[in-house]
Amino acid sequence: MSERPGTASYREAGVDYDALDAGKRLAMAQALSTSGLLQAHGARALDASRGEPAFVFELDGRAFAFVVEGLGTKSIVARQVAEQLGVNRFADVAYDTVAAIVNDLCCVGALPLVVNAYFATGSSEWYAQSERSVALLEGWRSACADAGCAWGGGESPSLPGLLDEREVELAGAAVGALPAGAAPILGERLSPGDEIVLVASSGLHANGASLARLIAGRLPDGYATPLADGTSFGEALLEPSLLYVPLVAAALREGLPLSYLSHVTGHGLLKLMRPSRELTYRVRRLPPVPPVLAFLVEQAGLEPHAAFSTFNMGSGFALYCAAGAGERLVELAGELGFSALLAGGVEEGPRQVILEPVGVSFEGGELELSADSDPRAEP
Repeated sequence: MSERPGTASYREAGVDYDALDAGKRLAMAQALSTSGLLQAHGARALDASRGEPAFVFELDGRAFAFVVEGLGTKSIVARQVAEQLGVNRFADVAYDTVAAIVNDLCCVGALPLVVNAYFATGSSEWYAQSERSVALLEGWRSACADAGCAWGGGESPSLPGLLDEREVELAGAAVGALPAGAAPILGERLSPGDEIVLVASSGLHANGASLARLIAGRLPDGYATPLADGTSFGEALLEPSLLYVPLVAAALREGLPLSYLSHVTGHGLLKLMRPSRELTYRVRRLPPVPPVLAFLVEQAGLEPHAAFSTFNMGSGFALYCAAGAGERLVELAGELGFSALLAGGVEEGPRQVILEPVGVSFEGGELELSADSDPRAEP
């Protein structure tokens, strides 16, 4: 990421992806040693899913997926916007959290069955403001309904001394099932000639809030700063994330030849090369950049390489498919209310992403999420 004078980097905002990713790789290496324990239950771990957005396992001839995900610091933005602008957007950050969970889950071809919630507060007094807690619960319920899954339960600890008493940490877990007879989508079917469809985001989604808060603190009018489209900076940041499960479900029902799915979150469009494959991902068209993200990039002084590896920059989800199926995916997305475009394709070559419209290339070493990519990891 660019860190020239006058810029604001994600590392400056307290998030160092190099350190985080190294920790993830070490955790995955340890987790691999436990895979055999499933055999005692008549189940089998699909270790090829390690490093993918969700873990896949088989039980009684059926494949299931499991994921844990969190919102990050966007709930702080909701609290600050409520204080500065008097606007309650806690329903939206709850929706964002569920979307972050189930969008990851469906990347392996699983559709959510049950979502559980984790609401941690720095003080039980957080719930004393009933309108925000009511909004939070309604947003979570609404997102589960849109994802077609049950809200099973959860945990709501009060953690004084660990969390600021003004804040709520939002996270959760989900289990999903693959359609009967379907194989998980883990990238092994990716081939040169495959097409890449990018589906538009609604804005920030659940990634980049720490940097957004840093920028808000530097603006004279803070979250009240107007954007080019007339909305306030704060409310634009809290535009609810899109939930892509209905699109994946429809594509699976139609039997479209999907070869990979990528939820564009942390690392931005670096995520287009999430598979550990020696392939080149060439993008010739990109969705429009939402005004809130264009504003963030401008205020942070980010060069295109840093911008597209920090924010989603308008691309919320990527679907890879066999040649000729991309146009149908675009049509299907439109029928469901999403905006999508046939953006590019997969080519023979080194592992890299080439974003032709903005003149940016990402080399393979810029994104290493699998356990075997860390030299300290055990085989």
